[in-house]
Amino acid sequence: MNNFFTTLTFLFITYFSVSQSYESKIDSIVAISYNQNEPGISILVAKEGASIYSKSFGKANLELNTPLQKSSVFQIGSITKQFTAVSILMLAEQGKLNIEDNIGKYIPEYVEIGKDITIHNLLNHTSGIKNRTPVGDKGFISKTNMSPTELIAYFKDEPLEFKPGERFKYSNAGYIILGRIIEIVSGQPYSDFIEQHIFDKIGMKNSSCGDTKQGIPNPTKGYIIEQNDFVKSDDINLSLAYSAGAILSTTEDLLKWQNALLSNTLLKASSIKQAMTPTSLNSGKRVPYGYGFRFSKLGNSPVIAHTGSTKGFTSIALFLPKEKLYITALTNCNCKNVNNVAKQVAELFVSIPDDKITEAKHNQPERKSINVPSEILSDYTGTYEVKPNVNLTIGLDNTNQLYLLAPGQTKKVELFAETQNHFFVKIVDAEITFNKNEANNVISLTMNQSGRKIIAKKN
Repeated sequence: MNNFFTTLTFLFITYFSVSQSYESKIDSIVAISYNQNEPGISILVAKEGASIYSKSFGKANLELNTPLQKSSVFQIGSITKQFTAVSILMLAEQGKLNIEDNIGKYIPEYVEIGKDITIHNLLNHTSGIKNRTPVGDKGFISKTNMSPTELIAYFKDEPLEFKPGERFKYSNAGYIILGRIIEIVSGQPYSDFIEQHIFDKIGMKNSSCGDTKQGIPNPTKGYIIEQNDFVKSDDINLSLAYSAGAILSTTEDLLKWQNALLSNTLLKASSIKQAMTPTSLNSGKRVPYGYGFRFSKLGNSPVIAHTGSTKGFTSIALFLPKEKLYITALTNCNCKNVNNVAKQVAELFVSIPDDKITEAKHNQPERKSINVPSEILSDYTGTYEVKPNVNLTIGLDNTNQLYLLAPGQTKKVELFAETQNHFFVKIVDAEITFNKNEANNVISLTMNQSGRKIIAKKN
């Protein structure tokens, strides 16, 4: 449901909210997907290293009716990989390892199978090590505690999927090995190294690595959605995620992290550049991933980002160097598209080239609408229940134009008839079909947006 309304209403923001301030525009974008009575989101936007927007929407705990705060702590999932990669580079700068070292030098289990795998291959997911971890296996007890050596033992006998450097394939297992290398080289547990050399150094006071700190302030509870209702997600023992995804943090702490990277507080500029450079395969082909950083574009603007996901949590952190813009969004429900929200916010600060807009319009086939008598259209008007206490409205204006009004919105979406009961929206890829019973009475509508279907009963 939320994804359906997200696209529709965001376009209203684009068309009708030009005069709004950035704050109110961001409020509108976020509020489409996240309301105050559901699991929510903390989102921060920074320009040139300074926060210009920081808010939270929704509940940290539905059962306790606890609201999210700017200081709420979330599992950040695979954004953890940035911390692991930087830790490896810190040790490299100290001369304690070389990223061209074969991993068998540190991990006995990989002396043979890993004789051609370097630390570099682990950092950029070109090792060929299969992405098989306890967290990803169906039926695995998620509360199980495992040591780093036990985690490696879980996948060490898997054959390589390809020769190192031949392909790019995302591997949490590879980053688990990196965490163990950090422990062996530094002589500290991974969590202690991260907390001492990163969190404490740059003032990330509300961050921790796994469950190493008891009584985390402002914790959030994770949720999933089942049959249109929010349900507590199973707790995961973060020892299973380890150096691939065990960090908990806040949006404000992640801004400190980003600023530390750009100011060379933790690493030399040359090391940061190495981490933020796309990977070259053996063939010379480049892939859009460095050491814990993904690369893409928004319009003509480069984007450096990473996402994360654990049970009940999703996250994204993205940086636009051209605009000097940093956005991080953390959620406690993995049932909504936080990446899309962050992208929409970024688009407020990025100029999309005219040729891209023209190209997008040309790529959309033109659909022709037909006229439908007002007496038929009036049968469709009324409210439709998407879920308890959430209704959308179908109305008819004085020009015989049928429209949809999404919950909590004031802007109307015009509906155009393709047949007498099937309608489409011109500004997005969305359709609505009105359903009748044997007595020819309208009983529901089916919404279809980009392949996602939802049925709403007529009240």
